[in-house]
Amino acid sequence: MSRGVVLPRGDVAAARQFAVRCEDLGYDACWTGELWGRDAFVTLTAVADAVERIDLGTAIVNVFSRSPATLAAAASSITEVAPADVRLGIGPSTPKAVEDLHGRSYDRPVRRLHETAELVGAFTAGEGRVDYEGETVSVADFPALDADVPIYAAALGPAARRATGRVADGWLPHNLPFAELSNAFQTVAETAHRAGRDPDDITVAPYVPAAVADDAERARAAIRGHLAYYVGSGDGYRRAVASAFPEAADRIAEAWGTGDRDAARAAVTEEMVDALGVAGTPETARERFREVAALDAVDHPIVVVPDGAADEVVDLTVAALAP
Repeated sequence: MSRGVVLPRGDVAAARQFAVRCEDLGYDACWTGELWGRDAFVTLTAVADAVERIDLGTAIVNVFSRSPATLAAAASSITEVAPADVRLGIGPSTPKAVEDLHGRSYDRPVRRLHETAELVGAFTAGEGRVDYEGETVSVADFPALDADVPIYAAALGPAARRATGRVADGWLPHNLPFAELSNAFQTVAETAHRAGRDPDDITVAPYVPAAVADDAERARAAIRGHLAYYVGSGDGYRRAVASAFPEAADRIAEAWGTGDRDAARAAVTEEMVDALGVAGTPETARERFREVAALDAVDHPIVVVPDGAADEVVDLTVAALAP
């Protein structure tokens, strides 16, 4: 069982140091997200120069702010300096990020996810010239790059999971209750079968929001903050959580939408923390993480420490949940 970790937000120098520590702790991959303030590909290039064996990946970059050609070129370039494999995690993000930050229309996000994954795959296939006529993007007569870059899709709803089954090499679920991952993956698997693909070739790499502290309540509070932020910030995340906790998800989203962050965090129930995260003292968190990692659908669990967690919580979490 391989195991990954998401680099916490911060400056690039801190990301390098964190990646080196995670490599020393035995993690197999470091992933970086991207919203605003730090470029994912620049960060991974800097990290690549500091580590010796660990895989690198994006989890995630959105499919609206860069063209498929730009994504392919960036990922391909990193393969030239990375010490091991490079994985490209892409997703549709949210209307808030795409429209209010990038000034792009949040139009047909699932179709754009599908076509971006398919086109980046063609652009990095290493042979021939690429022609592609899609509904959201089209290109004509450019040579493919020679880069082995598996493409992972951050997909929550059924339509996005079907796109994953058709064209992606991996699936990055987030905010789906762990107990529902196997059933949710069936949509991916059935679509892959119909597309003539082997579902076993699709790596399931769920985000595992995790916080470890000597005070278990402090750890659980960090997970409550993480869940409140995501449920409140994107309707796709709300719907994913509502698959198991519909009333609580609505209460969180309503409170977040009015600006009452404390009420949103308070609306995250204890059951939600246990179903959607790993939280507690080192011993209890390790046991819970082992349970999640052992689920039939899971191939590569990714430790995600909530943004804003204290440095000592970050340090204890990555140490406690290391291989």
